[in-house]
Amino acid sequence: MRILSVVGNRPQFIKSAPLSVALRVAGIEEIVLHSGQHWDPAMSQVFFDELRIPEPAYRLDLRTSDLDALTWPIREIAEREQPDWVLVYGDTNTTAAGARAAGEIPVAHVEAGLRSFDLSMPEERNRIEVDNLSTLLLTPDARSADQLAREGVGGRVEVVGDVMADATRIFEPIARRRELPFEHPYTAVTIHRQANTEPDRLRGIVAGLASSGRSFIFPVHPRTRHALDENDISLPENVQAIEPLGYLEMLALVAAAEAVVTDSGGLQKEAYWLHVPCVTVRPSTEWVDTVAAGANALVEPTELAGALEAARYPGDAPQLYGDGHAADRVAAALYS
Repeated sequence: MRILSVVGNRPQFIKSAPLSVALRVAGIEEIVLHSGQHWDPAMSQVFFDELRIPEPAYRLDLRTSDLDALTWPIREIAEREQPDWVLVYGDTNTTAAGARAAGEIPVAHVEAGLRSFDLSMPEERNRIEVDNLSTLLLTPDARSADQLAREGVGGRVEVVGDVMADATRIFEPIARRRELPFEHPYTAVTIHRQANTEPDRLRGIVAGLASSGRSFIFPVHPRTRHALDENDISLPENVQAIEPLGYLEMLALVAAAEAVVTDSGGLQKEAYWLHVPCVTVRPSTEWVDTVAAGANALVEPTELAGALEAARYPGDAPQLYGDGHAADRVAAALYS
């Protein structure tokens, strides 16, 4: 069996690491295609190096998130390789492009069935489209499978768990051994979504960080750095801006933090698995279970300081999104 794994940005690199190992163990040949949606070395190559992901057979280096620009080159490769499956991850434009490009080749969607119910988010529109194009829908939990049933989505649904939980289980002990040069206590910050890099909203987030009185470590995403510089937005003294971190360093940063402020879907989960309270600067989230458990709060920028003051990780937090062995179930589902 041969599969074409389509990746293009940081969360997909992380998800693909444990799955690549499981595919090799299962005797499945994996052809990795890197779209180049994330092309900055700090957001791309470092993950291949750290996580020992197989080097891509195809590096498109497209340096764009435009769906049409991503789709046609991926389609050419899919038609040339004729794999048994096109495997896509998550909810990015690379995900949607990979599913569109597959044509008659069956699509397997890792992280299927998630919904934030906010159609203003491009990620939500991508989730819905990709699920409807997929032959095999690999969900992180039963709630996501139930959502697909309510929508009447065709295709075979398998509840496998979350492959990011696999990555956290495998790499957390390694990450915790890393010593980072930051004075404790601190709160980790990541902000990168397009809506949050609009000038007025970004100013509000920066003001919220300033008013909290906490110390923050802020690995600045290239999009956010551009927005800060272009709009002359200065970070306050209590926010230490640093370059983007590799996966292991970021995991170490979060594990040692007293809290996390983010707009990342993946980081909401990683904070949960690391038992760190999270404050998410978004009006909605696809990872609603973290909010229901009391470990995550959705806030507007003006609510940041108060939410951080109240942030706690609950002592009775349930296990969410599987047991950290999703990759083996994905490999088995591809065979069956």
